[in-house]
Amino acid sequence: KAVADPDAMVYIGTFNSGAARVSIPILNQAQPGPLVMVSPANTAVDLTKGADTAKYYPSGKRNYTRVVAADDFQGAFAAKWAAKLGAKNVYILDDTEVYGKGVADQFQKNAEADGLKVAGRDGIDGKAADYKALATKIAGTNPDMIYYGGITQNNAGQLLKDIRAAGIKAPFMGPDGILEQAFIDAAGADVAEGTYATIAGAPFDKLPEKGKKFYDDYQKKYNGKPEAYAIYGFEAASVAIATLSKVCKKDRAAVNDALFGTKDFEGVLGKWSFDENGDTTLI
Repeated sequence: KAVADPDAMVYIGTFNSGAARVSIPILNQAQPGPLVMVSPANTAVDLTKGADTAKYYPSGKRNYTRVVAADDFQGAFAAKWAAKLGAKNVYILDDTEVYGKGVADQFQKNAEADGLKVAGRDGIDGKAADYKALATKIAGTNPDMIYYGGITQNNAGQLLKDIRAAGIKAPFMGPDGILEQAFIDAAGADVAEGTYATIAGAPFDKLPEKGKKFYDDYQKKYNGKPEAYAIYGFEAASVAIATLSKVCKKDRAAVNDALFGTKDFEGVLGKWSFDENGDTTLI
């Protein structure tokens, strides 16, 4: 629909990396030129770099950018954090989706270098009624940390409830896919208490003045704290609007080039640029 609309100049999204793998090639083959995409949330590494990246850009021209860091950064940080917290024996789970498996893979890749032993690795069915058998299996490995790569909506709350019901007291850690109120609601506040979660960006208390103003303004307007990706959605829209204001004409190729050429953008996340792959320099 966006490709067919001659007035569409920028495509903001997607939230999930799996959806981006579908969207990027469609937008890339738009006529008379690629329709540029800026994502506030995609973190899969292969969208911008790696041996498989070229398949997303059949036209040969890049048209995808993101304002968050990739999973190779987040997964590596999580492994270091787990080690710093004193973990030695870690059981790794993922929800088998592009995002979840990707960040769990990066965690596992970096685990050994950080002195962590991987006690086991499993993918879960996000629609399963329960995970009691899996929890019993995990308990048998006596882990001192459980890492879950995935999103809340793939039954992460039930997973943690069954892990705790099996008597496993090991800390539970996940990526930004569970860094939301919905995860606390799904698991129950008592069960979710003590969970560790990362995000591919700066915490709110480390934001520049523009970021802190966004945080305050959001709370005043919506009577609650913003979820983890609200500020990234705002930043994606901000850089898109700034680019359109700069180009000031209905020209997809020019907008694409201008967005990729973003340098020293002073937004709510800080001062950053897009590199040649469309990744943010703010990591």
